Amino acid sequence: MGRPNECFVYIQMPGTLEVVTCGRFSCETTREGGGVGRFVYGRSYRTRPDAVPLDPFHLPVVPTVAETAKLGGIFGALRDASPDGWGRRVIERILGSRNLGEVDFLLESSADGAGALTFGRGPVPPAPVRTFNRVVQLDELRRAAALLEEDQPGVPIPPPIVDLLNPGSSLGGARPKNVVEDDDGLWVAKFPQRGDRWSNAPVEAAMLGLAVRCGIRVPETRVERVGDDAILLVKRFDRERVESGEERGYLRHRMVSALTVLDAEESPTDRANWSYVALADELRRWSARPRQDRVELFRRVVLNALISNVDDHPRNHALIAPGRGWILAPAYDLTPNPRQGLDDRRLAMDCGRFGRVARRDNIVSQAARFGLHADEANAIIDEMKTTVGASWRAEILRQGGSRHDCDVVEPAFLAPGFEYSTQTP
Repeated sequence: MGRPNECFVYIQMPGTLEVVTCGRFSCETTREGGGVGRFVYGRSYRTRPDAVPLDPFHLPVVPTVAETAKLGGIFGALRDASPDGWGRRVIERILGSRNLGEVDFLLESSADGAGALTFGRGPVPPAPVRTFNRVVQLDELRRAAALLEEDQPGVPIPPPIVDLLNPGSSLGGARPKNVVEDDDGLWVAKFPQRGDRWSNAPVEAAMLGLAVRCGIRVPETRVERVGDDAILLVKRFDRERVESGEERGYLRHRMVSALTVLDAEESPTDRANWSYVALADELRRWSARPRQDRVELFRRVVLNALISNVDDHPRNHALIAPGRGWILAPAYDLTPNPRQGLDDRRLAMDCGRFGRVARRDNIVSQAARFGLHADEANAIIDEMKTTVGASWRAEILRQGGSRHDCDVVEPAFLAPGFEYSTQTP
């Protein structure tokens, strides 16, 4: 066994600005190259009457040491607070190393990552960071992101650019982004990416607008224009601004991804537990409102099928806990994919008896697991299909997209194969 790496885990308590140490995490590398992670809650945290678990089923508040070999040895609830693909790229670039372990990413991550957790080397939480890039800096941030995308390891990044490239939230995958603040709160700013075939900001904003029309909750969004670029701002749903007397800050809601809820591996080559149906089952024990959340999850499956959003992997779904109880988080990262054959639309996760096939009969086949009768499920699909067909183009144009954007993404919507009969898996 290799020498273990360790860090302390801090949590901001629900409904307060208080940050406390909740436990210690260690991860050691095995001879086979895998990882074994261990987490234990501290006694001072366990004995608090308001102590909450990082994960009620995989990391309950108990005195024993929890152990995992999944996800390279990092517990899902901790990995969810770790930087995403873009954040990891930023950290690797700043440190000049691509040989970092999970503990390295935890320790080097932003002090304001997703959820309520932060990490450090000492038993006492550091003073909270309360400064953020501002929305008025979007042009600087866009340029900093573009500089990093050029990916020239031998060229040092100027210190002012390093400050701008704070990894921020772990939401949003590999797209260049940053967390910005204005008078309304905190936003994830998603920038254009080299190789984009259409203007992502208005198209993604339009997909979120379609979701609202289809009865799905989404974060507040808006599109900002900076020069010739469109930048998408997505309000952070894991934060809530508070002002009490002289205190001003943000409540931080615990958050776990569907990957954690499903106890699944991250690699697309191991989709054993990647399943909307299994996630619906999990909502029955996780959610404080299981009926409402399961029906909404069904609507998300249908929307993803209707717009060909095949990037609907388990990290693009989450649960949050504004208090002690968990609920399905608002939908995010909805992107149409027009580059598929008409007969082979498949989602990232299983959605029925025939696996990932994005067809009506497959989706309806497991409607009961979402708390719906087949006729109710078909009625929802009919309603949503009509809404998407009548609205998708207008939504893109309303968000500032061009007719060219509409033409490029058009094949993603209402693929004829959605109504084909699924005969084989």
